[in-house]
Amino acid sequence: MSFALFLLLLLVVTGLVWALEAAWLRKRRPEGRKQPWWVEYSVSFFPVILIVFLLRSFLVEPFKIPSGSMIPTLLVGDFILVNKFAYGIRLPVANVKVVEIGAPRRGDVMVFRYPEDPSLDYIKRVVGLPGDRVEYRNKRLTINGQPVALRQIEDFLSRERGQVTRRYLETLDGTEHQILTDADAPAYVSQVRSFPHAGNCNYNMSGLACTVPPGHYFVMGDNRDNSSDSRVWGFVPDGNIVGKAFFIWLNIGDLGRFGSFR
Repeated sequence: MSFALFLLLLLVVTGLVWALEAAWLRKRRPEGRKQPWWVEYSVSFFPVILIVFLLRSFLVEPFKIPSGSMIPTLLVGDFILVNKFAYGIRLPVANVKVVEIGAPRRGDVMVFRYPEDPSLDYIKRVVGLPGDRVEYRNKRLTINGQPVALRQIEDFLSRERGQVTRRYLETLDGTEHQILTDADAPAYVSQVRSFPHAGNCNYNMSGLACTVPPGHYFVMGDNRDNSSDSRVWGFVPDGNIVGKAFFIWLNIGDLGRFGSFR
């Protein structure tokens, strides 16, 4: 059971008890008798659960970064906030969009439900929009025939592994961000899965080229040679989108990470 569904069920149960207490139970209880424990707890926690549910469903939701696929932008252990309404207001649990506000843009860091297992939340950078022709050959990104601006900067040193990796500044639609590439990693994509609209992609030893189908997005990790993303398991449907990541609010191992999202 997902946490969102669990929270909704808890809200419904405590809300019903709260309503029963206000409309019926309180009037039938002998004067001076205390509330049963289950009524007392439900009445106390219902407002708190309601506020958490509304905030988490429609405004912001916290996430913890579990893997290194978005290094150097996001590190393992970063706690981030995700804007839940940047791409439209969606019904909780069902994730059906009911109000259109905006759409993902190239360069956005997006949280979404993993297409192969929607119970899992993934985070990647949006590279291709519906209708785009995305090419990633010899570790260079091209969108609709236009090479994406890229310049090398100082190497990235992983403190955990003591490993040095080439670091670049890449610019997608005016959004400048850092990426890593491993000089020793092959250019071709290995372990490609079978996925919907796989016929839109062509693979060879230099990489791949994909045409993004309507209602879908092509996403990649900033740690390009250490990320399982659209190159491997395909496109992200619009219905899987959770929201736009925008802020680091905590990293217990590095308190200086606060607000360092880029």
